[in-house]
Amino acid sequence: MQTLRQLFILFTFLGFFIQNAALAATPIPKPPAVGAKGYLVEDFNSAQAIAEKNADQQLEPASITKLMSAYVVFREIRDGSLSLSDKVRISEKAWRTPGSRMFVEVDTQVSVADLIKGMIIQSGNDATVALAEQVAGSEDSFAALMNQHAQRLGMKHSHFVNSTGLPDKEHYTTAHDIAIIARALINEFPEYYRWYSEKKYTYNKITQYNRNKLLWRDESVDGLKTGHTDSAGYCLVTSAERDGMRLISVVLGTKSEEARADASQTLLNYGFRFFETHKLYDAGTKLTSTRVWKGAVDNVELGLAKTLYVTIPRGEYKNLDASMQLNHQIIAPVADGQALGEVVVRLGEQTVADKQLVALQPIAEGSFWQRITDEALLYFE
Repeated sequence: MQTLRQLFILFTFLGFFIQNAALAATPIPKPPAVGAKGYLVEDFNSAQAIAEKNADQQLEPASITKLMSAYVVFREIRDGSLSLSDKVRISEKAWRTPGSRMFVEVDTQVSVADLIKGMIIQSGNDATVALAEQVAGSEDSFAALMNQHAQRLGMKHSHFVNSTGLPDKEHYTTAHDIAIIARALINEFPEYYRWYSEKKYTYNKITQYNRNKLLWRDESVDGLKTGHTDSAGYCLVTSAERDGMRLISVVLGTKSEEARADASQTLLNYGFRFFETHKLYDAGTKLTSTRVWKGAVDNVELGLAKTLYVTIPRGEYKNLDASMQLNHQIIAPVADGQALGEVVVRLGEQTVADKQLVALQPIAEGSFWQRITDEALLYFE
């Protein structure tokens, strides 16, 4: 009887151990097969790729282009050069632009706010061209602004020749670059980002529905944009948030509306199921300090310029290891934000983050006596 009781306790303990071991780390299957020319799913905060295919291949974006157009317009509003209440005269060029339409009429006056909704929700080419002309005088000049902002944001493989995404051999981007502009929109303009989740919009007594089917299928999805031309195929950029984790998926060049929605949903489900994101260090928080030679003070505090997030397989947080490497012999003066080392985060043999440690305050040169003293001490370092 005693032996049976001991066996029962042993098997109960083993069952508990096995169950908790299974919960601790979830096996990660290969990324799902997605029928697209290029795709990417990445975490919004860490910008770490979870799954990708041809993410840096230059492809036609179709109306995904309007993410860049919206970004330029939002910047103009923020800088005070444009207002949501401003009235825009609809030119014949805007009115005649082919493709999806908001159905504005030539020579009418339409508010910037209405045109933005027409561009975002209805994907109106006419609305987009009208906004481009209002901002820059012509669509060509607006495209130049788009390219300037793209370069500033680090979209190294993109080039735009129009505001709408109508086909042109010199008009291209990549899944990776599209994720950059999607993050910028969400980060910089949360007050306007909400329009990307609106399911329909009525203008001139014509109601049109957002073509992003995931807005109806998945309550965690709150944007962003669809696109389609014969040459580009069916494209979709999606953002979704579940339990505080936001993912962005970019799917380019699928065969149908249903295919782009299914591919995007598959990538999002894969990312949320098998990965998790953690904030490790806040920007501007002291992580360490180090000696400064010949300075007005002896030590400088070091931290990160941007908050550090990492995206890792579920259950692996306890296995993260962080280390700091500091520059040797730091000599004053030290500028605020000057890189003086790095923090490296590893998961096993894999480096998941490598960020510069920067000075959190400037350090001026010390007095003549301090400099002379430290010079002598450095001789023995």
